Amino acid sequence: RYPMQDREIQNGGKLTVRDSQMAVFVNEGRLGDVFGPGLYTLNTHTLPILTYIMNWDKAFNSPFKSDVYFFITRLQTNQHWGTQNPITIRDKEFGAVRLRAFGIYTYHVADPKLFYTKVSGTRDTYRVEDLEGQLRNTIVGRITDTFAGSQVPFLDMAANQVALSEKISGQLKPAFTDLGLVLDSFVVENLSLPDELQKILDQRIGMNMVGDMGRYTQYQVAQSIPVAAANEGGGGVGVGAGLGAGMAMGQAMMDAIKKGSASSSGEAGAPASGAAPMAGADSKFCLNCGKSIPKVSKFCPNCGQAQP
Repeated sequence: RYPMQDREIQNGGKLTVRDSQMAVFVNEGRLGDVFGPGLYTLNTHTLPILTYIMNWDKAFNSPFKSDVYFFITRLQTNQHWGTQNPITIRDKEFGAVRLRAFGIYTYHVADPKLFYTKVSGTRDTYRVEDLEGQLRNTIVGRITDTFAGSQVPFLDMAANQVALSEKISGQLKPAFTDLGLVLDSFVVENLSLPDELQKILDQRIGMNMVGDMGRYTQYQVAQSIPVAAANEGGGGVGVGAGLGAGMAMGQAMMDAIKKGSASSSGEAGAPASGAAPMAGADSKFCLNCGKSIPKVSKFCPNCGQAQP
């Protein structure tokens, strides 16, 4: 509030409003005219609301007193928010979940009349710090509402903080507007989850990165090639053995997934009880697992071991 004690406003007086400011006249508790940046000559033309309030028919000749409040309209950047204590949200998949969150946001005063009415009132000075607590409580409340009203699973939202920030921002903007403010940006920088949920989230992110078991098997085989080559001194036998073993393992895993259950001991292909495996003229025994394999095989299709 501009200090107006023992001062009066004359007809034709000058009002200067700087950039990133707005001025509001308040006369005897009633809100009057609002001025944006610029230089103004105060008369009945520039003060239509006060003219109506004060019943000035054509002009005011006598000085009058009025409170003048200046509001800063520039962006209030890098404002921090966070949950002082863990908040509890409800998720369809995990039930009650306790988490902490923090981030930053930016806002500015857009409607000084509304801000005066709802927030600052007749205080001589109202600072950004005075507003922090109220805005923080508003943000935390909207976070809880966002999760509660969302049809998206909690872990899916937690894995994409950009989308989560946009969703919470959409919930917050009407609340800021009600205070005469505009929420310009809102960012969730971190979500601190319970350890058990963090592990599940990490696993889910890993599976999304892998895509499917086939790609996973190919990746594992590719990773094993340089290791096998190093173990064999760069020889082709070690590389082939690692490749064969990896492919055999991958095929076995894929078959198990497709079948959905383990094979029973009585399935075809298993040797009869008490009978020893026999190798024919066109077959031989694997030196590693002992299974019968084609004589011309360079690698065992069962265990992947290189054959002489």
